[in-house]
Amino acid sequence: MDRRAFLRAAGLTGAAAVLSPETVFAAGAADWTLAFRDVEADIAPARLTRLRGKAPAELSGALIRNGPAKFRRPGGSAGHWFDGEGLVRRWSIQDGQASLAARFVDTPKRRANTAAGAMVTPGFGTRAGPGAALGGPDDANGANTSVMMAGGELWALWEAGSPCALDPVTLETKGFKTLRPDLKAMPFLAHPRREPDGRTWNLGLAGKHAIVWRLAPDGALEDAQVVVLPRASYIHDFTATERHLVIVLQPWIQERLEMPYISSMAWRPELGTQVVVLDKADLTRRRTFELPPFFFFHLGDAWEDAGGTIRFDACVDDDPRGTASAGEQLLRGVPFKNVAPPRLALVALHADGKAQLTRFDSIAEFPRSDERFAGRARRYSVHAAIGEPGKPVFHGVAVRDWKTGREQTFAFGRRQLVEEMVFVPRPGSSEEFDGWLVGSSLDLDAQASELHAFDARRVADGPLVTWRANTALPLGFHGIFTA
Repeated sequence: MDRRAFLRAAGLTGAAAVLSPETVFAAGAADWTLAFRDVEADIAPARLTRLRGKAPAELSGALIRNGPAKFRRPGGSAGHWFDGEGLVRRWSIQDGQASLAARFVDTPKRRANTAAGAMVTPGFGTRAGPGAALGGPDDANGANTSVMMAGGELWALWEAGSPCALDPVTLETKGFKTLRPDLKAMPFLAHPRREPDGRTWNLGLAGKHAIVWRLAPDGALEDAQVVVLPRASYIHDFTATERHLVIVLQPWIQERLEMPYISSMAWRPELGTQVVVLDKADLTRRRTFELPPFFFFHLGDAWEDAGGTIRFDACVDDDPRGTASAGEQLLRGVPFKNVAPPRLALVALHADGKAQLTRFDSIAEFPRSDERFAGRARRYSVHAAIGEPGKPVFHGVAVRDWKTGREQTFAFGRRQLVEEMVFVPRPGSSEEFDGWLVGSSLDLDAQASELHAFDARRVADGPLVTWRANTALPLGFHGIFTA
């Protein structure tokens, strides 16, 4: 493994020197742009106001979420939603009460932007500002996409750099993690796949090359191998069964090396979508399946039936014109044009080498399931639902029963912007989806963020309890629940 060549192939070394134009909210922008506001400072712990319902007595712990929350400075603004500075939010539930605290991840990117008084650090869709320099990927690391627990630490995750360790209670930044000295700053995706016993698999991408990470339950590195993929596809997420890693290669291809990253990408639908299945026990053993072209960010957990067919759900678009390409418009309060929200789909990879993509009418994003069944046969999944054309926002939550094909949905209404819901198992129960769904939303009328808990099997009944914060946080991406 040649670390320097790997990082060079990812386009994540060398200096940056392209001026970034400032972007600001458009005058008279719609109020949904509250979802992309700036947070100016850390948020001290504060108790939430209970609006309705009662918290289940056994529900105790913290929903910890991550997302970009600082986009604009006087000298220049970010060029894409994905390039905001990461703010980790801790929603705590205990003894029927809830509280909220949030803290920015103290990264070199945030320090450089603060010193310059502008968003000078390049990224997914942001060009470099005057004086910006990249000595490696972690100089551009926003630590703004997701979180995971490892060895008692909370790791803030990004697409193309190291995990950043935080204190899971105070959210204080400890610094970037180096899993092995010769692998310093190697990419570590924001969507690791954790097995029920705690072992974690992840990928890091550099063009056609992918590093496959395998971590012990305590976060210690067990193995890291490089595999060569058929194409340099954009990969935000992958999935896994008990025995296999499943890597979906959509036809959004990196054709050159340049920053911002999105400038290097081309949509090539004529190539179709490929799915590479790797054997966890021997990564040299692979199968490749062919599917029609589609674009996606997120996949559900995969499982394999007795006949060898691998299945997993996906939230798919026709192409990347939405959030991927038009994130800069969101920061100016401009909806996308002629872009439909993602829809739910099911992929089947059959033992005979044939593959099938089944699309459904359901609007869906951020699929999650009962992580105790990760990689195993499962029945349920939950996703954000009820979207609007031209906006990456959702107004409801839905639970899919894959055995019956039925879906339960709860609609908050158009004035609530709903984020990802996380399943929390009921203590002492081993039954799938016996527990609660916990997640947050943004109330446009109240100008405040809210926290909700549902009975996971009765989501259509609405939240069991809802609390409201005294602040409005911008929409984030992904999170976990810690007991």
